[in-house]
Amino acid sequence: MPTKSLSDLRVPFTLFIGMLAIAFAAIFFKLASPTHPLVASGLRLAIASVLLSPWLLRALKRRTLSLSVMKAAVVASIFYAVHFGAWVWSLDLTTVAASVSLVTATPLMLALWGVVRRQDAPTGGIWLAIAVSSLGVFIVSGADFEGSTLLGNALALLGAVAMAGYMLTVRRLGAIDVLAFGSATAGLASIWLLSTAIFLGQSIVPPSPTAAFFILMAALVPQIIGHSVITWVLRYTTPTIVGLATLIEPVASSILAWVLLEERPGTMVFLGCGLTLIGVSIALLLKPR
Repeated sequence: MPTKSLSDLRVPFTLFIGMLAIAFAAIFFKLASPTHPLVASGLRLAIASVLLSPWLLRALKRRTLSLSVMKAAVVASIFYAVHFGAWVWSLDLTTVAASVSLVTATPLMLALWGVVRRQDAPTGGIWLAIAVSSLGVFIVSGADFEGSTLLGNALALLGAVAMAGYMLTVRRLGAIDVLAFGSATAGLASIWLLSTAIFLGQSIVPPSPTAAFFILMAALVPQIIGHSVITWVLRYTTPTIVGLATLIEPVASSILAWVLLEERPGTMVFLGCGLTLIGVSIALLLKPR
């Protein structure tokens, strides 16, 4: 599907704001401990769905959501549930830097998918951006791999695969009611996550008011702002470009974890952050195919 045109500065700026909002997610989920990961992620999506429900109800009343869009929402919600459930669980098993770095491996998967499908295939410049950014991501997480469990890393990568599936699903839709679609996908995903938590014998009530507060913040900032921005920007650029922009997240999250959680990054983390930002800058300055 061809990419719509929009101001060259508006898309990068909007993406930056969205990624900054998303970077707070890992911090909020860490602070919501000891809430079970499936419960924390499910409640976050449920809250977001309720907050966005007026737009969904309006769209349903006006019949502006086609059957194909609703079917896509069901598929997207499954990817959403896997992404959040796997990633939030990984935060219990590894550091913020390692988890967030691995979960943002999405652009590599999107780039390879673009080559296979011959759609949104990366240009030479975008491949360069992917290489530089990916090197930065692995440097950021490299210091944390030694003490991380294999399961935590695997869950973070599973989250990356699921996010790639979500982006590809949304990309095919073109112009949609972003907030209505966001409410539908978040609501369905919360059902999958909370149902799984109940099946596993977990209480879906936050263990403390503090945990409930940070789950609420995870819904308001990263979900409402961050992921709505991703859905909107996919109208105007390729999934690979948006996926590359998500590599800003481990940089911002590492800094936030240092300030708020006292997870002080080392010299190699700073080097990796710099390379990641350079790679993202290259991608956003290049005109997508």
